[in-house]
Parts: sequence; structure tokens; C-alpha cells
Amino acid sequence: MKTNLSNLMSIVSELEKEFSDCAYELKGMAYNTSIQELDGTVNVVEDCKEEFENSFKQFLDMQEKIVKIKSAIYEKNNIFKLPDGRTIQEAIVENTNLRKVKSVYSVLLSKRSSKKRITEVNNSYFECKDLNYDSKKIKEEYDKVDKRIVETDFEISKLNSIEFELDI
Repeated sequence: MKTNLSNLMSIVSELEKEFSDCAYELKGMAYNTSIQELDGTVNVVEDCKEEFENSFKQFLDMQEKIVKIKSAIYEKNNIFKLPDGRTIQEAIVENTNLRKVKSVYSVLLSKRSSKKRITEVNNSYFECKDLNYDSKKIKEEYDKVDKRIVETDFEISKLNSIEFELDI
């Protein structure tokens, strides 16, 4: 079948939801329920054996399909290259780390110097807190990191739309 990475990621997402639902349903089908009278007669109330076997087979088939699709995604992520030579996987790892850096910059940009008057019984003074860094430089770095993330995400999305053949 002809597909692309974006499509495969959507398929895997749906399959993983179904896989999770199927696992939950299997837990509910783990037992057959019967009533045994005191005289020894047994009445079957709920027989889930056939349903369980069918669902269990479906569960294992889904797991195989998920592994196959994810393997294809990881393979393509390590083959497809951005214009700067990085693979998609390398770019994803870098962007993950850059987002952490951006988050720290954001916190630093929200900080302000402060001056607070403290009054004690027989003493009064100002407690001054001054930033240890230049906010303008942090803002510049924040903008550079943000721009790099956006550009890389755009390049990744272009690569994610490249079509290829896959037998699933």
C-alpha cells in the first residue's frame, strides 16, 4: 500500500486505542460464570470461551500490526533526512531538548527584579532581588530556539508527507 509517515502515525494511534480497549475487554472475558446448585446441578450463566479466544487472537494480531507499523516509522525516521543532513529521529530528539530549553527561557523571562520593604519592631530595610542575567539576551536566545523548533518541525512535516510503499 502507498502511504506516508503522517498516515502511519495516525493508524498506529488508532490501533493503540483499539489495542488498549481490547485488553480491557479481555480482562472481562477471563471467566465463565456458572451456578452450582446444592444438589450438584450446574447451570451456565455466562460462557465467554469462544468470545475470549476470538478477542485474544484479534489482540495478538493488533499487537503484531502495531509493531510492524512502528518499526516502519522508526526505520523511515532514521532514513529520511532534513536539508541540513539530520535524520528525522535526530531532529525529533533535538527538538525535544530545545523545547525544554525554551521552557527554561520562558520561566526566566517571567522573572522580575523586586524591592520589598521589610519592617521589624525596631528596624526597617529594603530587601532587593536583582536578576543575575540580561533579560534581553535571554529573549534573543528564546526567539532563536523558537525559530529553530518551528523550522525543524516544518521540515519534519514535509518529510512526513513523502509517500512510500509498505506492506501491512
